[in-house]
Amino acid sequence: MTQHSSATPSTHVGTGPAVRRPDDGAGWWRDAVIYQVYPRSFADGNADGMGDLPGIRARLPYLAELGIDAVWLSPFYASPQADAGYDVADYRVIDPMFGELADAEALISDAHDLGLRIIVDIVPNHSSDQHEWFQRALSEGPGSPSRERYHFRPGRGEGGEEPPNDWESIFGGPAWTRSKNPDGSHGEWYLHLFAPEQPDFNWNSTAVRDEFRSLLRFWLDKGVDGFRIDVAHGMVKADGLPDMGHGEQLRLLGSQVLPFFDQDGVHEIYRSWRAILEEYGGDRIGVAEAWTPSAQRTALYLRPDELHQAFNFHYLNAGWDAAELRAVIDESLGSLRPVGAATTWVLSNHDVVRHLTRLGGSLERARAATLLMLALPGSAYVYQGEELGLPEATELPDEVRQDPSFFKSDGQDGLRDGCRVPLPWTREGSSYGFGEDGSWLPQPDGWAALSVEAQTGDPDSTLELYRTALSLRRAHPDLGAGDAVEWLDAPAEVVAFRRGAFVCAANTGTAAVELPAAAWPPGGARVLLTSGAYDGGSILPADTTVWWTTG
Repeated sequence: MTQHSSATPSTHVGTGPAVRRPDDGAGWWRDAVIYQVYPRSFADGNADGMGDLPGIRARLPYLAELGIDAVWLSPFYASPQADAGYDVADYRVIDPMFGELADAEALISDAHDLGLRIIVDIVPNHSSDQHEWFQRALSEGPGSPSRERYHFRPGRGEGGEEPPNDWESIFGGPAWTRSKNPDGSHGEWYLHLFAPEQPDFNWNSTAVRDEFRSLLRFWLDKGVDGFRIDVAHGMVKADGLPDMGHGEQLRLLGSQVLPFFDQDGVHEIYRSWRAILEEYGGDRIGVAEAWTPSAQRTALYLRPDELHQAFNFHYLNAGWDAAELRAVIDESLGSLRPVGAATTWVLSNHDVVRHLTRLGGSLERARAATLLMLALPGSAYVYQGEELGLPEATELPDEVRQDPSFFKSDGQDGLRDGCRVPLPWTREGSSYGFGEDGSWLPQPDGWAALSVEAQTGDPDSTLELYRTALSLRRAHPDLGAGDAVEWLDAPAEVVAFRRGAFVCAANTGTAAVELPAAAWPPGGARVLLTSGAYDGGSILPADTTVWWTTG
């Protein structure tokens, strides 16, 4: 496979692009490329088989050379790890498996020195059941002020043996677990939209709202550049906690209209958070993980006095189909234009099957999808390992899996561990350089060839494709920020558009197609980059994206 034609000048980036300093000013997120690090699977700094903050810190130069603008770190807080750290016991303490607070401070400082910003996860919908507040709520019993910070309710039926309503957990089963009273008798039920170890906060509580405002300031004072807000659409529940009224199992990244997701009350919370972010200079950002029924509902989170970005799950869920992609691109850009927000694009993350596998298992298709995404107006998110062309690890033994939904027969598919397997850094070693002594999830055989070491310097590798694409994206004046594309006439299988002097075409079909002779290749155009073999003429191969410039 080749990423350039013979007529295309090499754009290999050997020493990395010039970095953008973190003090370049407000608005940086509008065209930023943000790289998600899943801490337990990125790099192991202390040889215990688990990734950690010192490991991430040591690999920051790799990320700077890749050409990204910011790093988003999934949770590293103190946690029993019932859901990979999304069950937080203390939001101000680093879990010992990842290091200590000084490691986080050093990582933030080093990142800034390299021109990288740091975004951290905040988990406001729920805490761990080991959080001091929840433990106090259990011990103090019904009617106590501590219980007002969570959703405790008496059960239905004679003796209260039935859950308070018909809500279901994302991970399967009822969204309610019955507590024990201090005397050991059956007590009230508490709400958990995820695992029983993750009780939902009650955001009608002043104490909860005050605590999270304090937490934002704590981490902003440490120098973080923003927050990715977990389950940003879930904090406020409909008044009275009404029944769903149906038995359809909830799905992660779903778009159902539900009484506990995407309630209008969340927007008051984000207006107060935006005011805090503005106190710190105007370039700190909030990013919503908001699963909403439509792009128009997502746009509400991005009004000028609320958050800065929201993940575009509508795009992530789109298939490799030209008509579907054109529709979701138009809807995404059109819905955000009225609120003046930048669109974000994402193909993979820690909760979904890696896009190489999800789109059919073809590396050629995955590379083509990447170049299409990076050509679109706005900001892009890259999940660790996609720059290596990693597939989903589908053959993990049951005994090593840790996804809590794996143990629920009626919940999610339970296969999120497959996208969380640690990265391969070297050709050799017990964990391909992830650490010195194995890894918490086993890496598939054959990943040596996908390692950073194996791909670095190889102009045909996926890693060098990403490095080149990100360098071009930063350098070309018509790439990055924007809110529109000009669609071009092309065969039905082709997504083709112009942005000023930049032109992109992606063939989503299974066979090569001929581009219109009158328009292709664009007059006076020069090929910038291709995802696969392309000879510069009017025939565009299947599963191939090409970038041209006419300037």
